[in-house]
Amino acid sequence: MSTPRLRDFTPARVSLGRSGHSLPTHEMLNLQLAHARARQAVHSALDFRLLEMELAPIIGETILVHSAAADRVTYLRRPDLGRKLTDQSRALLVSRKARFDAALVIADGLSALAVQLHAARMIGALLARLDPADWSFSPVIAVEQGRVAIGDEIGFCLGAAMSVVFIGERPGLSSSDSLGAYLTWNPRPGLTDAERNCISNIRTEGLSYTLAAHRLAFLMNEAKRVKLSGIGLSESANVIP
Repeated sequence: MSTPRLRDFTPARVSLGRSGHSLPTHEMLNLQLAHARARQAVHSALDFRLLEMELAPIIGETILVHSAAADRVTYLRRPDLGRKLTDQSRALLVSRKARFDAALVIADGLSALAVQLHAARMIGALLARLDPADWSFSPVIAVEQGRVAIGDEIGFCLGAAMSVVFIGERPGLSSSDSLGAYLTWNPRPGLTDAERNCISNIRTEGLSYTLAAHRLAFLMNEAKRVKLSGIGLSESANVIP
């Protein structure tokens, strides 16, 4: 039986070998391919119509809104604008304000590919683990050119007790389709990352929908029970199904 190699246990670029003073040709080509895929993920656009069709049988209505970043170039250069709604989008959400237990938000983030592949499936897995008698949800809010913190303003405008943002994470050279989920209790503009909980690397080769949905459902139920999120919730949320 052959001796296991470190590369057998991780997709990270370790033990690549060498050819003279450089990488072997096939490893260099693989690196260039991974870099191209990461760049493509960052610059790709989300098909919101397709996403809406996938979500319709799972949760119903989807509302499309826009951040203050008018286009992709502005979004990448001005992260602050990706955290704010346009005036028109803000007014639309305020008109739908009600007493929701949670607002589910989908933002393209830095990998529209991740959202396209995983967001609808992840939401379906999550709802299967939440008692519908205990939860009222706003329509799903899909955000174009959105950052994580835009969920704070969205939840505030809708009157939701918590916001849950599903967003495409920054691509790496071993993953261009990683989805993140961010939970914030009592969402409102001005919160910091310390006041939200994050579940990352949701994808086929990473954290499965089953495990991610189990953990997120646990965090949502706990946040609702103790009325907080972030670092104050982390200690009690370390569970394995």
